[in-house]
Amino acid sequence: MSDHRQGHVILGVNVLVLGYLPAAWQSDRLRKDSFVDPAYWENIGAVAERGTLDALFLADAPLLGDPAYDANAGRLEPTVNWSHVAATTERIGLIATASSTLNDPFDLAQRLLSLDHVSGGRAGWNIVTTRNSPAAQNFGLPDIPERDDRYDRAAEFVDVVLGLWDSAATRDVVRHHGRFFDLEGRLDVPPSRQGRPVLIQAGGSAKGRALAGRRAEGVFAAELTKEGAIEHYREVKRHAADAGRSPESVKILPGLLTSIGSTEEEARRRSDDLHDRGPAAYSVQWLSQAIGYDASQLDLDEKFPKEVLTAAVDPRTAAGSIGFRQSIVAQIRRTNPTVREYLRQTRYTGSGHSGFAGTPEQLVDHIEDWYRSGAVDGFNLQPDVLVDGLEVIADEVVPLLRKRGLFRHEYATDTLRGHFQAASN
Repeated sequence: MSDHRQGHVILGVNVLVLGYLPAAWQSDRLRKDSFVDPAYWENIGAVAERGTLDALFLADAPLLGDPAYDANAGRLEPTVNWSHVAATTERIGLIATASSTLNDPFDLAQRLLSLDHVSGGRAGWNIVTTRNSPAAQNFGLPDIPERDDRYDRAAEFVDVVLGLWDSAATRDVVRHHGRFFDLEGRLDVPPSRQGRPVLIQAGGSAKGRALAGRRAEGVFAAELTKEGAIEHYREVKRHAADAGRSPESVKILPGLLTSIGSTEEEARRRSDDLHDRGPAAYSVQWLSQAIGYDASQLDLDEKFPKEVLTAAVDPRTAAGSIGFRQSIVAQIRRTNPTVREYLRQTRYTGSGHSGFAGTPEQLVDHIEDWYRSGAVDGFNLQPDVLVDGLEVIADEVVPLLRKRGLFRHEYATDTLRGHFQAASN
Protein backbone atom coordinates (compact mmCIF):
# COMPACT_ATOMS: atom_id res chain seq x y z
CA MET A 1 0.00 0.00 0.00
CA SER A 2 1.44 3.38 -0.93
CA ASP A 3 1.93 6.61 1.01
CA HIS A 4 -0.76 8.09 -1.23
CA ARG A 5 -3.60 6.05 0.23
CA GLN A 6 -6.75 8.17 0.10
CA GLY A 7 -8.98 8.88 3.08
CA HIS A 8 -8.14 8.65 6.76
CA VAL A 9 -7.98 6.13 9.57
CA ILE A 10 -11.01 5.07 11.58
CA LEU A 11 -10.60 5.29 15.35
CA GLY A 12 -12.84 3.41 17.73
CA VAL A 13 -12.32 2.85 21.45
CA ASN A 14 -13.25 -0.43 23.12
CA VAL A 15 -14.19 1.05 26.47
CA LEU A 16 -14.17 -2.18 28.50
CA VAL A 17 -16.02 -0.17 31.16
CA LEU A 18 -13.06 0.96 33.33
CA GLY A 19 -10.11 -0.10 31.19
CA TYR A 20 -8.29 -3.10 29.74
CA LEU A 21 -6.09 -4.07 32.69
CA PRO A 22 -7.40 -5.68 35.90
CA ALA A 23 -6.04 -2.89 38.12
CA ALA A 24 -7.87 -0.17 36.17
CA TRP A 25 -10.45 0.10 38.95
CA GLN A 26 -7.72 1.34 41.31
CA SER A 27 -7.42 4.69 39.49
CA ASP A 28 -7.89 7.55 41.94
CA ARG A 29 -10.24 9.16 39.43
CA LEU A 30 -12.79 6.36 39.82
CA ARG A 31 -15.36 5.57 42.48
CA LYS A 32 -16.64 2.15 43.44
CA ASP A 33 -19.83 2.77 41.48
CA SER A 34 -18.28 4.44 38.41
CA PHE A 35 -19.32 1.58 36.13
CA VAL A 36 -23.00 2.39 36.82
CA ASP A 37 -22.58 6.15 37.32
CA PRO A 38 -24.41 8.14 34.58
CA ALA A 39 -21.91 10.98 34.93
CA TYR A 40 -18.99 8.61 34.24
CA TRP A 41 -20.53 7.52 30.94
CA GLU A 42 -21.51 11.07 29.96
CA ASN A 43 -17.87 12.09 30.39
CA ILE A 44 -16.65 9.16 28.27
CA GLY A 45 -19.01 10.20 25.47
CA ALA A 46 -17.99 13.87 25.74
CA VAL A 47 -14.25 13.13 25.59
CA ALA A 48 -14.73 10.79 22.60
CA GLU A 49 -16.60 13.52 20.71
CA ARG A 50 -13.93 16.08 21.68
CA GLY A 51 -11.51 13.88 19.78
CA THR A 52 -13.97 13.41 16.87
CA LEU A 53 -13.57 9.65 17.29
CA ASP A 54 -15.70 7.34 15.18
CA ALA A 55 -17.18 4.98 17.73
CA LEU A 56 -17.25 3.56 21.22
CA PHE A 57 -17.52 -0.22 21.61
CA LEU A 58 -18.99 -1.97 24.65
CA ALA A 59 -18.82 -5.71 25.35
CA ASP A 60 -21.81 -7.72 26.46
CA ALA A 61 -21.90 -9.62 29.75
CA PRO A 62 -23.86 -12.87 29.48
CA LEU A 63 -22.10 -14.05 32.66
CA LEU A 64 -20.17 -12.55 35.54
CA GLY A 65 -16.58 -11.77 34.63
CA ASP A 66 -13.73 -13.75 36.18
CA PRO A 67 -11.86 -11.27 38.40
CA ALA A 68 -8.72 -13.43 37.98
CA TYR A 69 -8.18 -11.84 34.56
CA ASP A 70 -11.12 -9.52 33.87
CA ALA A 71 -10.89 -5.88 34.94
CA ASN A 72 -14.63 -5.45 34.60
CA ALA A 73 -16.54 -8.08 36.51
CA GLY A 74 -19.72 -5.97 36.39
CA ARG A 75 -21.20 -3.98 33.52
CA LEU A 76 -24.51 -2.69 32.22
CA GLU A 77 -26.32 -4.14 29.22
CA PRO A 78 -24.77 -2.34 26.19
CA THR A 79 -27.91 -1.05 24.40
CA VAL A 80 -29.25 0.40 27.66
CA ASN A 81 -25.87 1.94 28.51
CA TRP A 82 -25.51 3.48 25.05
CA SER A 83 -29.07 4.80 25.05
CA HIS A 84 -28.07 6.99 27.99
CA VAL A 85 -24.88 8.16 26.26
CA ALA A 86 -26.82 8.81 23.04
CA ALA A 87 -28.95 11.34 24.89
CA THR A 88 -25.89 13.39 25.89
CA THR A 89 -23.88 13.18 22.64
CA GLU A 90 -24.47 14.07 18.97
CA ARG A 91 -21.89 12.42 16.70
CA ILE A 92 -20.04 9.53 18.29
CA GLY A 93 -20.98 6.05 17.07
CA LEU A 94 -22.21 3.63 19.73
CA ILE A 95 -21.53 -0.06 19.11
CA ALA A 96 -23.13 -2.71 21.32
CA THR A 97 -21.86 -6.28 21.48
CA ALA A 98 -24.53 -9.00 21.44
CA SER A 99 -24.31 -12.75 21.03
CA SER A 100 -26.04 -14.50 18.14
CA THR A 101 -25.90 -17.72 20.18
CA LEU A 102 -27.66 -16.45 23.29
CA ASN A 103 -30.16 -13.94 21.88
CA ASP A 104 -33.40 -14.12 19.91
CA PRO A 105 -33.22 -12.38 16.51
CA PHE A 106 -36.59 -10.62 16.76
CA ASP A 107 -35.87 -9.24 20.23
CA LEU A 108 -32.33 -8.16 19.35
CA ALA A 109 -33.39 -6.61 16.02
CA GLN A 110 -35.96 -4.55 17.92
CA ARG A 111 -33.50 -3.47 20.65
CA LEU A 112 -30.73 -2.48 18.24
CA LEU A 113 -32.99 -0.63 15.81
CA SER A 114 -34.52 1.19 18.79
CA LEU A 115 -31.03 2.29 19.87
CA ASP A 116 -30.27 3.32 16.29
CA HIS A 117 -33.47 5.36 16.14
CA VAL A 118 -33.04 7.20 19.45
CA SER A 119 -29.35 7.89 18.74
CA GLY A 120 -30.11 9.47 15.37
CA GLY A 121 -28.44 6.71 13.35
CA ARG A 122 -25.31 6.11 15.42
CA ALA A 123 -25.76 2.48 16.52
CA GLY A 124 -23.75 -0.57 15.57
CA TRP A 125 -23.97 -4.27 16.42
CA ASN A 126 -20.75 -6.12 17.25
CA ILE A 127 -21.67 -9.71 16.39
CA VAL A 128 -20.15 -12.39 18.63
CA THR A 129 -21.01 -16.06 18.98
CA THR A 130 -19.85 -16.53 22.63
CA ARG A 131 -17.59 -19.45 23.56
CA ASN A 132 -18.14 -19.70 27.33
CA SER A 133 -20.02 -22.71 28.71
CA PRO A 134 -21.11 -20.91 31.91
CA ALA A 135 -22.79 -18.26 29.75
CA ALA A 136 -24.77 -20.97 27.95
CA GLN A 137 -25.98 -22.33 31.28
CA ASN A 138 -27.30 -18.86 32.17
CA PHE A 139 -29.61 -19.21 29.17
CA GLY A 140 -30.83 -22.74 29.90
CA LEU A 141 -28.44 -24.50 27.53
CA PRO A 142 -26.50 -27.56 28.77
CA ASP A 143 -23.35 -26.32 27.06
CA ILE A 144 -22.20 -23.86 24.43
CA PRO A 145 -22.79 -25.26 20.91
CA GLU A 146 -19.83 -26.33 18.79
CA ARG A 147 -18.09 -23.56 16.87
CA ASP A 148 -19.39 -24.55 13.41
CA ASP A 149 -22.95 -24.64 14.72
CA ARG A 150 -22.50 -21.24 16.38
CA TYR A 151 -21.29 -19.68 13.14
CA ASP A 152 -24.01 -21.38 11.09
CA ARG A 153 -26.55 -19.97 13.54
CA ALA A 154 -24.85 -16.55 13.38
CA ALA A 155 -25.12 -16.45 9.58
CA GLU A 156 -28.84 -17.27 9.70
CA PHE A 157 -29.36 -14.94 12.69
CA VAL A 158 -27.86 -12.01 10.76
CA ASP A 159 -29.99 -12.74 7.70
CA VAL A 160 -33.14 -12.75 9.87
CA VAL A 161 -32.19 -9.52 11.64
CA LEU A 162 -31.47 -7.76 8.33
CA GLY A 163 -34.84 -8.91 6.99
CA LEU A 164 -36.57 -7.57 10.09
CA TRP A 165 -34.76 -4.24 9.83
CA ASP A 166 -35.84 -4.00 6.18
CA SER A 167 -39.42 -4.71 7.28
CA ALA A 168 -39.35 -1.56 9.42
CA ALA A 169 -39.20 0.45 6.19
CA THR A 170 -41.17 -1.71 3.77
CA ARG A 171 -43.83 -2.88 6.24
CA ASP A 172 -43.60 -6.26 4.54
CA VAL A 173 -43.97 -9.35 6.73
CA VAL A 174 -40.78 -11.41 7.04
CA ARG A 175 -41.44 -15.10 6.49
CA HIS A 176 -38.38 -17.10 7.50
CA HIS A 177 -38.28 -20.88 7.93
CA GLY A 178 -34.70 -22.03 8.43
CA ARG A 179 -32.54 -24.47 10.38
CA PHE A 180 -32.43 -22.39 13.55
CA PHE A 181 -35.31 -19.90 13.30
CA ASP A 182 -38.93 -20.04 12.25
CA LEU A 183 -40.86 -16.78 12.28
CA GLU A 184 -43.33 -14.60 10.46
CA GLY A 185 -43.59 -10.96 11.45
CA ARG A 186 -42.24 -7.45 11.05
CA LEU A 187 -40.83 -4.74 13.28
CA ASP A 188 -42.88 -1.74 14.29
CA VAL A 189 -39.80 0.34 15.19
CA PRO A 190 -39.36 3.23 12.73
CA PRO A 191 -36.28 3.07 10.45
CA SER A 192 -33.36 5.06 11.76
CA ARG A 193 -31.61 8.01 10.17
CA GLN A 194 -28.99 5.66 8.73
CA GLY A 195 -31.60 3.04 7.86
CA ARG A 196 -30.35 0.31 10.18
CA PRO A 197 -27.44 -0.28 12.58
CA VAL A 198 -23.93 -0.89 11.27
CA LEU A 199 -22.78 -4.53 11.44
CA ILE A 200 -19.41 -5.34 13.02
CA GLN A 201 -18.06 -8.90 13.10
CA ALA A 202 -15.70 -10.04 15.84
CA GLY A 203 -13.68 -13.22 15.50
CA GLY A 204 -10.93 -14.67 13.34
CA SER A 205 -12.18 -18.15 12.40
CA ALA A 206 -12.62 -19.07 8.74
CA LYS A 207 -16.40 -18.90 8.98
CA GLY A 208 -16.20 -15.62 10.88
CA ARG A 209 -14.06 -14.05 8.15
CA ALA A 210 -16.42 -15.32 5.46
CA LEU A 211 -19.41 -13.89 7.33
CA ALA A 212 -17.59 -10.57 7.63
CA GLY A 213 -16.95 -10.43 3.91
CA ARG A 214 -20.55 -11.26 3.11
CA ARG A 215 -22.37 -9.05 5.58
CA ALA A 216 -20.25 -6.91 7.93
CA GLU A 217 -19.28 -3.26 7.54
CA GLY A 218 -16.49 -3.57 10.07
CA VAL A 219 -14.32 -6.28 11.64
CA PHE A 220 -13.06 -6.11 15.23
CA ALA A 221 -9.92 -8.15 14.54
CA ALA A 222 -7.14 -9.54 16.76
CA GLU A 223 -3.67 -9.14 15.27
CA LEU A 224 -0.21 -9.29 16.86
CA THR A 225 1.90 -8.93 13.72
CA LYS A 226 1.61 -6.62 10.73
CA GLU A 227 2.19 -9.55 8.38
CA GLY A 228 -0.73 -11.46 9.89
CA ALA A 229 -2.89 -8.34 9.77
CA ILE A 230 -2.16 -7.82 6.05
CA GLU A 231 -3.13 -11.44 5.34
CA HIS A 232 -6.38 -11.10 7.29
CA TYR A 233 -7.14 -7.73 5.67
CA ARG A 234 -6.76 -9.12 2.17
CA GLU A 235 -8.78 -12.25 2.96
CA VAL A 236 -11.82 -10.37 4.26
CA LYS A 237 -11.69 -7.84 1.41
CA ARG A 238 -11.53 -10.80 -1.01
CA HIS A 239 -14.59 -12.38 0.65
CA ALA A 240 -16.41 -9.06 0.21
CA ALA A 241 -15.55 -8.90 -3.49
CA ASP A 242 -16.62 -12.53 -3.96
CA ALA A 243 -19.98 -11.58 -2.40
CA GLY A 244 -20.42 -8.79 -4.94
CA ARG A 245 -19.56 -6.02 -2.49
CA SER A 246 -16.95 -3.30 -2.69
CA PRO A 247 -13.88 -4.24 -0.59
CA GLU A 248 -14.11 -0.70 0.84
CA SER A 249 -17.52 -1.56 2.29
CA VAL A 250 -15.95 -3.57 5.14
CA LYS A 251 -13.45 -1.85 7.45
CA ILE A 252 -10.78 -3.81 9.34
CA LEU A 253 -10.19 -2.51 12.87
CA PRO A 254 -7.85 -4.59 15.09
CA GLY A 255 -7.85 -4.04 18.83
CA LEU A 256 -4.77 -2.27 20.23
CA LEU A 257 -4.08 -2.11 23.98
CA THR A 258 -2.51 1.25 24.82
CA SER A 259 -0.30 2.44 27.69
CA ILE A 260 0.81 5.98 26.84
CA GLY A 261 3.38 8.20 28.56
CA SER A 262 5.46 11.29 27.84
CA THR A 263 8.42 8.94 27.26
CA GLU A 264 8.56 5.25 26.37
CA GLU A 265 10.08 4.53 29.77
CA GLU A 266 7.21 6.32 31.49
CA ALA A 267 4.68 4.35 29.46
CA ARG A 268 6.36 1.06 30.38
CA ARG A 269 6.47 2.05 34.05
CA ARG A 270 2.74 2.80 33.88
CA SER A 271 2.08 -0.61 32.32
CA ASP A 272 4.35 -2.36 34.85
CA ASP A 273 2.67 -0.58 37.76
CA LEU A 274 -0.81 -1.56 36.57
CA HIS A 275 0.22 -5.17 35.97
CA ASP A 276 1.97 -5.38 39.36
CA ARG A 277 -1.12 -4.02 41.14
CA GLY A 278 -3.33 -6.63 39.44
CA PRO A 279 -3.70 -10.32 40.30
CA ALA A 280 -0.31 -12.09 40.23
CA ALA A 281 -1.64 -14.90 38.05
CA TYR A 282 -3.44 -12.56 35.62
CA SER A 283 -1.15 -13.05 32.62
CA VAL A 284 -1.04 -16.86 32.95
CA GLN A 285 -4.81 -17.17 33.35
CA TRP A 286 -5.52 -14.77 30.50
CA LEU A 287 -3.12 -16.71 28.23
CA SER A 288 -4.77 -20.00 29.23
CA GLN A 289 -8.27 -18.88 28.33
CA ALA A 290 -7.05 -17.22 25.12
CA ILE A 291 -5.30 -20.27 23.68
CA GLY A 292 -7.43 -22.97 25.27
CA TYR A 293 -4.47 -24.57 27.11
CA ASP A 294 -3.64 -24.54 30.83
CA ALA A 295 -0.48 -22.38 30.76
CA SER A 296 0.01 -22.84 34.53
CA GLN A 297 1.31 -26.35 33.69
CA LEU A 298 4.23 -24.92 31.70
CA ASP A 299 7.73 -24.33 33.12
CA LEU A 300 8.13 -20.55 33.16
CA ASP A 301 11.83 -20.72 32.29
CA GLU A 302 11.51 -23.11 29.35
CA LYS A 303 10.54 -22.44 25.76
CA PHE A 304 6.98 -23.22 24.77
CA PRO A 305 6.76 -26.97 24.02
CA LYS A 306 6.26 -27.87 20.38
CA GLU A 307 3.11 -29.79 21.23
CA VAL A 308 1.53 -26.56 22.49
CA LEU A 309 2.41 -24.62 19.33
CA THR A 310 1.65 -27.39 16.85
CA ALA A 311 -1.39 -28.90 18.53
CA ALA A 312 -4.15 -29.49 16.02
CA VAL A 313 -7.06 -27.33 17.09
CA ASP A 314 -10.48 -28.68 16.28
CA PRO A 315 -12.42 -25.50 15.47
CA ARG A 316 -15.66 -27.27 16.35
CA THR A 317 -14.69 -27.84 19.98
CA ALA A 318 -11.79 -25.44 20.71
CA ALA A 319 -12.36 -23.76 24.07
CA GLY A 320 -10.38 -20.60 23.32
CA SER A 321 -10.52 -17.99 20.59
CA ILE A 322 -9.23 -19.22 17.20
CA GLY A 323 -8.20 -15.68 16.28
CA PHE A 324 -6.38 -15.07 19.58
CA ARG A 325 -4.64 -18.46 19.41
CA GLN A 326 -3.46 -17.90 15.82
CA SER A 327 -1.98 -14.49 16.59
CA ILE A 328 -0.36 -15.64 19.87
CA VAL A 329 1.26 -18.74 18.34
CA ALA A 330 2.56 -16.63 15.43
CA GLN A 331 4.11 -14.18 17.89
CA ILE A 332 5.76 -16.95 19.94
CA ARG A 333 7.21 -18.59 16.83
CA ARG A 334 8.61 -15.26 15.70
CA THR A 335 10.46 -14.43 18.94
CA ASN A 336 10.93 -17.94 20.48
CA PRO A 337 10.76 -16.72 24.11
CA THR A 338 10.58 -18.69 27.34
CA VAL A 339 7.14 -18.67 28.92
CA ARG A 340 8.29 -16.08 31.47
CA GLU A 341 9.84 -13.89 28.75
CA TYR A 342 6.66 -14.07 26.69
CA LEU A 343 4.45 -13.11 29.62
CA ARG A 344 6.75 -10.17 30.39
CA GLN A 345 6.90 -8.90 26.81
CA THR A 346 3.13 -9.11 26.45
CA ARG A 347 2.88 -6.28 28.96
CA TYR A 348 4.04 -4.04 26.11
CA THR A 349 3.21 -6.01 22.97
CA GLY A 350 -0.16 -7.46 23.91
CA SER A 351 -1.44 -11.02 23.84
CA GLY A 352 -4.33 -11.82 21.54
CA HIS A 353 -4.88 -8.18 20.74
CA SER A 354 -1.72 -6.25 19.96
CA GLY A 355 -0.31 -3.93 22.61
CA PHE A 356 1.52 -0.64 22.62
CA ALA A 357 3.54 1.17 25.29
CA GLY A 358 5.11 4.47 24.28
CA THR A 359 4.55 8.13 23.52
CA PRO A 360 1.70 9.67 21.49
CA GLU A 361 4.19 10.26 18.64
CA GLN A 362 5.22 6.60 18.64
CA LEU A 363 1.57 5.50 18.66
CA VAL A 364 0.87 7.70 15.63
CA ASP A 365 3.94 6.19 13.91
CA HIS A 366 2.50 2.72 14.57
CA ILE A 367 -0.98 3.64 13.31
CA GLU A 368 0.44 5.26 10.17
CA ASP A 369 2.74 2.31 9.42
CA TRP A 370 -0.04 -0.30 9.62
CA TYR A 371 -2.52 1.93 7.77
CA ARG A 372 -0.20 2.74 4.89
CA SER A 373 0.95 -0.90 4.71
CA GLY A 374 -2.58 -2.01 3.93
CA ALA A 375 -2.94 -3.94 7.18
CA VAL A 376 -5.85 -1.96 8.67
CA ASP A 377 -8.46 0.69 7.98
CA GLY A 378 -8.06 1.92 11.54
CA PHE A 379 -7.87 0.65 15.11
CA ASN A 380 -10.13 -0.13 18.00
CA LEU A 381 -7.98 1.33 20.78
CA GLN A 382 -8.15 -0.21 24.26
CA PRO A 383 -6.73 2.10 26.97
CA ASP A 384 -5.21 0.38 30.01
CA VAL A 385 -7.26 2.77 32.19
CA LEU A 386 -10.12 4.34 30.27
CA VAL A 387 -10.76 7.54 32.18
CA ASP A 388 -7.34 9.11 31.55
CA GLY A 389 -6.19 6.95 28.62
CA LEU A 390 -9.11 8.21 26.50
CA GLU A 391 -8.21 11.82 27.29
CA VAL A 392 -4.65 11.30 26.00
CA ILE A 393 -6.01 9.77 22.79
CA ALA A 394 -8.45 12.67 22.23
CA ASP A 395 -6.13 15.51 23.23
CA GLU A 396 -2.65 14.31 22.20
CA VAL A 397 -2.85 11.42 19.73
CA VAL A 398 -5.63 12.79 17.51
CA PRO A 399 -3.96 16.20 16.94
CA LEU A 400 -0.79 14.41 15.79
CA LEU A 401 -2.79 12.25 13.39
CA ARG A 402 -4.42 15.41 11.99
CA LYS A 403 -1.03 17.03 11.39
CA ARG A 404 -0.09 14.05 9.24
CA GLY A 405 -3.37 14.17 7.32
CA LEU A 406 -4.47 10.85 8.80
CA PHE A 407 -7.60 11.96 10.66
CA ARG A 408 -10.49 14.38 10.34
CA HIS A 409 -10.39 17.85 11.94
CA GLU A 410 -14.14 17.81 12.55
CA TYR A 411 -17.03 15.49 11.97
CA ALA A 412 -18.17 15.52 8.34
CA THR A 413 -21.17 13.22 8.92
CA ASP A 414 -23.56 12.53 11.76
CA THR A 415 -24.23 8.80 11.47
CA LEU A 416 -21.94 5.86 12.21
CA ARG A 417 -22.25 4.51 8.67
CA GLY A 418 -21.48 7.99 7.38
CA HIS A 419 -18.30 8.10 9.49
CA PHE A 420 -17.12 4.75 8.06
CA GLN A 421 -17.90 5.74 4.47
CA ALA A 422 -16.27 9.17 4.81
CA ALA A 423 -13.00 7.52 5.88
CA SER A 424 -12.56 6.15 2.34
CA ASN A 425 -12.90 9.53 0.60
